[in-house]
Amino acid sequence: MGVDAGLRETYAGHWQGLTNAEIEARFPEQFAAWRRGEPVRRGDGELETEVADRAVPVIEEAAAKLPDDGTLVVVSHGGAIRCAIGRMIGLAEDSWGALGALSNCCWSVLGPGARGWRLLEHNAGTLPEPVLGDEV
Repeated sequence: MGVDAGLRETYAGHWQGLTNAEIEARFPEQFAAWRRGEPVRRGDGELETEVADRAVPVIEEAAAKLPDDGTLVVVSHGGAIRCAIGRMIGLAEDSWGALGALSNCCWSVLGPGARGWRLLEHNAGTLPEPVLGDEV
């Protein structure tokens, strides 16, 4: 399939590259609304629904091209994956945060269900032991 811009991480506008503390100091009202789970254009960037609008079609198009016994691996960032999964399994948009953040090097597994996609695993996986860099 290759690289597709539809799978890029959420564009966070003026928040890009800032820590949570910096964002909270510079954009306190917007940050508080985001923490409450309200739909927020973080830093005047994208809404989570807009991320799902661009990511889900990419995933569904690729899945439609699979043979019956095929497996599709989608690699992206945690926020984009959370939005896509939320949309694909039919969660209400204000519930997507319940999926939590996807940890680095972890994965989620979706499969076909009677009424659409089903979440079979989420945030699964562990890093191999020992982790490089732990020896210091």
